[in-house]
Amino acid sequence: MVEVCEIMTIGSKSPTAGTRRPDLVLVEPSVSLLPVADPALLDELKERIRTVLMTRIDPSVAGRIPRARLRGEVAQLVSEIATQDRVQLNKLEETALAADLSDDMIGLGPLEPFLDDDEITDILANGPFDIYVERRGKLEKTAARFRDAQHLVNIAQRIATGIGRRIDEASPMVDARLADGSRVNIVLPPLVLNGGAISIRKFPKKGLTLGAMIRQENLSRQMACMLQVAARSRLNILISGGTGSGKTTLLNAVSEYIDRDERVITIEDAVELRLQQPHVVQMETRPPNIEGVGHVPQRELVRNALRMRPDRIIVGEVRGPEAFDMLQAMNTGHDGSMSTVHANSPRDALYRIENMVMMANLNLPLKAIRMHVASALNLIVHIERMRDGIRRVQNITEIAGMEGDIITARELFTFRQRGGRSDGTIDSVFESTRLRPDFFPRAAHLGLGEELLGALGIGET
Repeated sequence: MVEVCEIMTIGSKSPTAGTRRPDLVLVEPSVSLLPVADPALLDELKERIRTVLMTRIDPSVAGRIPRARLRGEVAQLVSEIATQDRVQLNKLEETALAADLSDDMIGLGPLEPFLDDDEITDILANGPFDIYVERRGKLEKTAARFRDAQHLVNIAQRIATGIGRRIDEASPMVDARLADGSRVNIVLPPLVLNGGAISIRKFPKKGLTLGAMIRQENLSRQMACMLQVAARSRLNILISGGTGSGKTTLLNAVSEYIDRDERVITIEDAVELRLQQPHVVQMETRPPNIEGVGHVPQRELVRNALRMRPDRIIVGEVRGPEAFDMLQAMNTGHDGSMSTVHANSPRDALYRIENMVMMANLNLPLKAIRMHVASALNLIVHIERMRDGIRRVQNITEIAGMEGDIITARELFTFRQRGGRSDGTIDSVFESTRLRPDFFPRAAHLGLGEELLGALGIGET
C-alpha cells in the first residue's frame, strides 16, 4: 500500500499445437470447398472455410479445451483444409482465421480481442456492424464487425447463459458479468431497431492506486493525501459523478487505506470493487427470474449487512430507497462507510440522496431527511470525465451540518481550468481552499493531524 502522504513529504518521484493430430471430436463435413484462385474472392473463401470447420468441430468439446490450445488445433485444421483444396492462405491468414473461429466458439466473437487490450475501458456494439471502443477517454470506431444480426444475438445469448440468465424476444434486456469481472448490458430487438446492442465496461486487471491516479492527473498529491487521511480516520465518504467518470475506480483506490483488520461488507448490483483487505464479504443483488420471482434488491442486502457485524459497509452505487438504509448504517456506528452516486455536482448529490430517501415511502419531513443526511455524510468527492478524456476530481467537499433547513458544505479542494495545451489536454490546477475541516480533531486523535494540515497547505495553530 503506497502512502501518498509520505511521498508528498519526500518529494515527487500463441503456443504452437505441435505435429500431432488435433483431438477435437470431428464429424463428417457436409460442405466441400472448390479451389478459388482469384484473390478478390478471399473473403468469400474464408467464410466457406469457416463453414467447413464449424461442421467438423464439436462445440461441446471445444468449450472444454484451453483457448490457446484450441486456437492451435483450429489453425492446424485450417491449414489441412486449405492444402486439401489447393487454397492459397499464408500463415498470418491461417492464424487470424483460427483466432476468429475460436472466439466464435468459446469467446465473444469480434469483441474478444478488445477484452485483451488494457488501454480499452468500454466496448460498445451498436448493432452488428458498428463497434466502438473507448481508449484513453476517447471513443473511436473500429473495423471489427459481426457477420450479421444473428451472430450478435448468438454471442449475447452465450453471455447471458454463462451467468444463468436468458435473453430473447420475450426477455430482451439483461445485465451480466463476464468471467474477468467486466460489466455487460445487452439489449435486443424489439427494444432496439439495429439488431441489438452490447455495452461492456471493462475494469483494470490491477486496480488503480491513488499514486497511479496522481500520475494520470486525476487528482493532485495533496488531494490524494487528504483522501488517505479521510479513509484512515473512518469518515463516511460519498463519491459522485456522471456515467463513466471513474467513481468506482476512485472508490477502489480510496478503500486501499481501510485497516486490514476491519471487516468490510460490499453491496453491489454487479461486483466491481476489488478490495485488498483480507476480511471482505462481497454481496450482489439478484434480479427476478423469468417467472418474476427471486428478486433480491440492494435495500434488503444493506439491511442484512447490518446483522453481519460489519466494521464498514460499502455500497457500490446508491440509486433508490437503499439510500435510507445506508444513511442509517452511517448514523449507527458504522463509520468509514463509502458509496457512489450519479450526480452533476456535490450539491446535486445531496439532492439526489434526499430524493432517494423519499422513495423509501417513510413520510419524513424534508428537514428531518436533511438532518439525517448531514449527520451521516462527512465528505463528498466529485469526479468528472472532461473533454480531453481525462477524469479529474472537481471538488472535495465537507458536510458541515445544518443552517436552518439547508445542509451546509465547505469546499476543501477545487479544480480550476486555466486553458488548453498544444497536445489537446486541459491546462488546469487543483487548489486547496486552505480551510481547516471539522474532522481535524478526529484525524489528530489518530496522529494524522499534521498530515491533514500539510495536505491542505495550512499550518497548525
